[in-house]
Amino acid sequence: MQRLALFDLDNSLVELDEEFHVWAVEFAQGHGLGHDGVSRLIGLDRSGYPHREVFFTKTKDHFGLPGSVDELWSRYRRRMPYIVRCRPEVLSGLSHLRVSGWRVAIVTNRTADKRLRKIRRTGPAEAVDAMALSGIVGVRKPETRLFEIAAERCGMALSSGGWVVGDSLTADVADGRSAGLRTIWIDKGTRQTRSARRTTPSPMSWRPWRACRAVIL
Repeated sequence: MQRLALFDLDNSLVELDEEFHVWAVEFAQGHGLGHDGVSRLIGLDRSGYPHREVFFTKTKDHFGLPGSVDELWSRYRRRMPYIVRCRPEVLSGLSHLRVSGWRVAIVTNRTADKRLRKIRRTGPAEAVDAMALSGIVGVRKPETRLFEIAAERCGMALSSGGWVVGDSLTADVADGRSAGLRTIWIDKGTRQTRSARRTTPSPMSWRPWRACRAVIL
């Protein structure tokens, strides 16, 4: 198997859930929503509304907020890259992979502008060989083509194998296996349903920096 490792971004390389909580506290304070408002925002995020247009539509309707959904979403996109961080041990793990002869890429869905700012500000852009962002290339997980683009940008062919590391049992683990890749699951303890666990056979579960070591071994 070739030395290719494809990493998801949110809740895999960066701690999005933790940083979302920071944003939720700021947002609630700025709009006078109180502690219950923070809980409501986090509840909406974890209840299946990770797409921010839907999330902010429900947030605006629930709290009766002024301004448009687009304005709320735009302010969120501008703020989050300054909150999200990539742990030093994760960056070290990515660098160790590359020093060990691995080619490393980021494969992620959602909008391009926020992802690029996030990747550049938090450090992974300098620690990987390539990126495949769905908002730029026009395809998204679970489409195998997104994995193929990442592999090609690393100078490799997906057919020769490799690893996918991510927090989603469907978009990363199940779809990575469908693409013929081995997988490691970053278990965050959230957004994973019992049915998804039942239909995904025995994923390895690691923290991201340990996943880098596991790939090498």
